[in-house]
Amino acid sequence: MYKMRTLCTDAERDEAAALVQDRQRWLTTRGLPVPARADIPALFRDPQAKPAGLFEDGLLLACMIPQCGPHLRWGEGPCLFLGCVYTLPDRSDDTVRLITLWVSDFAARLGVPLVRAEVLARHPLGVDPIATFLHRLTDMGWDLRGSGTGQHDERVARLELTAERRPGLSALIGCRVHEPRSAADQRGIA
Repeated sequence: MYKMRTLCTDAERDEAAALVQDRQRWLTTRGLPVPARADIPALFRDPQAKPAGLFEDGLLLACMIPQCGPHLRWGEGPCLFLGCVYTLPDRSDDTVRLITLWVSDFAARLGVPLVRAEVLARHPLGVDPIATFLHRLTDMGWDLRGSGTGQHDERVARLELTAERRPGLSALIGCRVHEPRSAADQRGIA
């Protein structure tokens, strides 16, 4: 069984930061974009960010930072924003499918109609090295909403996924993720 849960200890957050660094190295060796303007591993070490991880038999497969309704430069209305999603190298497709199922259900349980996410994209989307990955995401149910400046001030592809209750999903993926706070709450802005 898979488990999605908030990373509560320093050791878990350090493990997530190490996963991010491994994935960034993997992307770099393949000529794929990595964030240049944000220290992503540091975000995962910050307990205030409330990062979450997907585990299989104690192995961290992926980590992310879910947020409710962060201020985005795109999209209207409430959403669950899935920020800084990183997967173990060479296990991406199956892991991303699991994350897609989980986040769609989680957003629906929170009463939020949409999930939004961003993927680094340095070139026009049709010719960007991530074009194949974006195609796989749309096959999983994500809608591509164009490109623009993302949450970390870098060029991104913008993605949306409709929230959908998935009865019985808990038999596959257990969930112990804290209800995400808004990005404004995380920064202490009232």
